[in-house]
Amino acid sequence: MASEAAFFLGQFLRSPVTTGAIMPSSRYLAAAVATPILERGDPVVVELGPGTGPFTAEIQRRLGGRGRHIAVEINPRLARRLAERHPQVELVVDDAARLPHLLAERGVPAADVIVSGLPWASFTAGVQARLLDAVLRAMRPDGAFTTFSYAHARPLAPAIRFRHRLHAAFEEVVPGRTIWRNLPPAFVYHARRPRAAPVT
Repeated sequence: MASEAAFFLGQFLRSPVTTGAIMPSSRYLAAAVATPILERGDPVVVELGPGTGPFTAEIQRRLGGRGRHIAVEINPRLARRLAERHPQVELVVDDAARLPHLLAERGVPAADVIVSGLPWASFTAGVQARLLDAVLRAMRPDGAFTTFSYAHARPLAPAIRFRHRLHAAFEEVVPGRTIWRNLPPAFVYHARRPRAAPVT
């Protein structure tokens, strides 16, 4: 665990905007983020920004060999480590803003569930808009989207801007309880039924 934390910190120091955190997420946050994955059927689950894989492991546990799990990671070093730990996951080293194209290349019309570990509050307004638009265009009409935010970032302008975008993008957005057993504490957004209009 110490070596993983040191590795993750190193990636943050190399690229703080794209990594967005100094520590991997806890299993408690992972469990909260993965709640839309039902224990039946064969869903297509897309994971954005898996990092070293705490959400990946929980998604795999819930799928139990069912469905399809596609993970999109922009950092090649994090991707290599993730591939070693979870060879059964379809790993794509690319920009999440290209998500609809990436899914089309793999014969996937749309995702049932999208789980995001992306650091939304670290992104500019333009990057937030492009990424969220990609999410909307990659989802089924009845799909679910979950992401998280750190509790301390809630009053910051980028976090407020993202919150407004999220409410504009989905018919239903429900914030979950604060996960205190995460460093730093975080909470999850559960969003459902993407709106047709692109996010601007």
